Amino acid sequence: MMAELTVAEKLKNMFELQLVDSQIDEIQILKGELPIEVSDLEDDIAGLETRISRLENTVKDLEDEVSKHQANITEANALIDRYEKQMDNVKNNREYDALSKEIEMQRLEIQLSNKKIKGTKEEVFKKEETLKATQDRLASKQADLKTKKVELEQIIEKTDKDEKKLRALSDKAREKVEDRLMRAYDKIRTSYRNGLAVVTVERDACGGCFNQIPPQMQLEIAQRKKIIACEHCGRILVDDSLVDEVRDKVDGVSSVTE
Repeated sequence: MMAELTVAEKLKNMFELQLVDSQIDEIQILKGELPIEVSDLEDDIAGLETRISRLENTVKDLEDEVSKHQANITEANALIDRYEKQMDNVKNNREYDALSKEIEMQRLEIQLSNKKIKGTKEEVFKKEETLKATQDRLASKQADLKTKKVELEQIIEKTDKDEKKLRALSDKAREKVEDRLMRAYDKIRTSYRNGLAVVTVERDACGGCFNQIPPQMQLEIAQRKKIIACEHCGRILVDDSLVDEVRDKVDGVSSVTE
């Protein structure tokens, strides 16, 4: 059975973990918003490609509609020619009037088809304009994505080796911290954008929120006999002499963040 760690050892282990995690955080800062930007661009491109596909299908359907109306006109003209030839052989006024009505109906059909063709072609023109604008946006987004991916890949290539080493160190350091303190550490880290859960006392102030630490509390922190949290921000406080004891273990791992 492992011996119970002293408070001083617990603080040292947590501060070591903090230093490692802070270096990992610096790598994430170096990457900046690029991973999110790349993901957003990929989503935008997928949406634009879907929209382009729909527009292309719409344009095709409209062009098919124009073709159908043109076929109706061709058919109507053929019927008119046939009815006009039949009129040369009519035997009475009733047949003549019937053929005249048929011819008039086909001419109205031609007018209606021409009107529909005009309206449909106007719709095709609008859709093609929208399609062209969407294709231009897609090309722009694809160019941006290519640039962002190159930037991100360069950073990943530069930091990947260091990050893997640091994450391995972080996992190892976590094993040294008891579950209760680990939960507190993670909760505090996620509460602040800078990810600092364990900080030193610097110039008589908390290294996280910079509020003044009373002299008596500083003395207790230096004695390392109990775990003390900042009464303002809740971060765990350690004396700055701990820095030299721990930093050698984690310094030099990440050449990128130096």
